[in-house]
Amino acid sequence: MSSVTFETQRAALADVVAIPVTPFAEDGSVAEDTHRALLRRLLDGGIRTLTPNGNTGEFYALTPEERRLVTESTVDEAGDRAVILVGVGHDLPTATASARHARALGAQMVMVHQPVHPYVSAAGWVDYHRAIAESVPELGVVPYIRNDRLPGARLAELADHCPNVIGVKYAVPDAARFAAFARDAGLDRFVWVAGLAEPYAPSYFSAGATGFTSGLVNIAPAVSLNMIEALRSGDYPAAMKVWEQIRRFEELRAAHGSANNVTVVKEALAALGLCRRDVRPPSRQLPEDERAEVAAIAAGWSI
Repeated sequence: MSSVTFETQRAALADVVAIPVTPFAEDGSVAEDTHRALLRRLLDGGIRTLTPNGNTGEFYALTPEERRLVTESTVDEAGDRAVILVGVGHDLPTATASARHARALGAQMVMVHQPVHPYVSAAGWVDYHRAIAESVPELGVVPYIRNDRLPGARLAELADHCPNVIGVKYAVPDAARFAAFARDAGLDRFVWVAGLAEPYAPSYFSAGATGFTSGLVNIAPAVSLNMIEALRSGDYPAAMKVWEQIRRFEELRAAHGSANNVTVVKEALAALGLCRRDVRPPSRQLPEDERAEVAAIAAGWSI
């Protein structure tokens, strides 16, 4: 398959890459109707790239059946209005089965979660991603990199074997390390997505990123789109105005080692009456005394 075939996918990564939440019903199951309503809200808000089964979607707290349901609902609801980047991971057979499921549904790309394993060698990281990428050569593949010890040369090695590895979601909180990694791997070879969302987008864009992921976009798509428009035009003062607007919200998400990353997003959605605040262990709902601040931020954005 020629590299030209992946142009649509590459363009979709150079954008706001939304990570939708997975809302739960009162009985604890996935609230499918609410999920679809939240997806429609993103699409109606101008979002064109969706990642079902991302971390903001509580990927690791979902069962295999629920992950399939979330993928199916997202692909069905989006139709031709968005490019779908399906999160896959866990053990290799599970990850490859999820990638093939995404392909069968008509999704265009998969994002490979950082391997959850206490012993990750750089060569083993290549082997893991290569097996997944080779199982779906027609799909664009996006490694999600959270490992600060992985050298850029290993990503280049992976892409030498697998031309469908077209983008990178880079989520190491170090802009200088990102700049070096991207250049060691091949700055123009991949689409670089700032994987730590709006707080890191300006610094990562200055070093070569052209897209960023977002959980905040679930609440206020216009805010995220304002930031990417400023960054695309090279207007860093305007981008930093948006950064100041989202700073407190993202600080709440990042506190305590990101313990409330999803919790704060769902709390804001609950304050707007869009879904229940429920999250699954090992996440936990916000204490009562912290809910008002999140509600106030969400109300300010929705004006």
